[in-house]
Amino acid sequence: MPKGYGKVLAQNKKAYHDYFIEETFEAGIVLHGTEIKSIRRGRANLKDAYARIDKGEVFLHNMHISPYEQGNRYNHDPLRTRKLLLNRKEINKLIGETKEAGYSLIPTKLYLKNGYAKLELALAKGKKKYDKREDLKQKEAKRDIERAFRERQKM
Repeated sequence: MPKGYGKVLAQNKKAYHDYFIEETFEAGIVLHGTEIKSIRRGRANLKDAYARIDKGEVFLHNMHISPYEQGNRYNHDPLRTRKLLLNRKEINKLIGETKEAGYSLIPTKLYLKNGYAKLELALAKGKKKYDKREDLKQKEAKRDIERAFRERQKM
C-alpha cells in the first residue's frame, strides 16, 4: 500500500478474518454520474465485494454504492459491475497468481487520494476454519497479555 493515502471511506474488515492477505495493489475505479458524491458521503459498502479478471481487464463485483439523494434520474444501479484501473504489468501478475496459485482478489479499503476514489485490492488466499480459530486464540491471548501488563503498571 502506498504511503500517504487519504481519508478511508469504507473498509472490508471481514477480509482480514477470512483471508490471508499476501499483497495489495492500488486501483482506480471507473465511476458514473453521482456515484462519487455517494462515496464521498461514506455510502459505500465492500462487505461482499470481489474482483474478477475478464478479457485482460479487472472488474469489481458486488460493491454497493447507495444512490445519491439529490441524484434523481442520474443515479445508477447500486450493485453495478465497475471496472478497475491497474497497470498492465500488475494485471498480468494478477492473472498468473489467480489462475495458478488459487488466489482471490478482495477489496480491502476504499479511500480518496488527490480527489480520486481509489481501492486497495488484495491478493488473498482463503483461510480454513481452523486457521480462523487459531487467529482468534492469538488475538485473545495478546489482549490478555496487554490487560495484565496494564494492571501491573497501575500498581
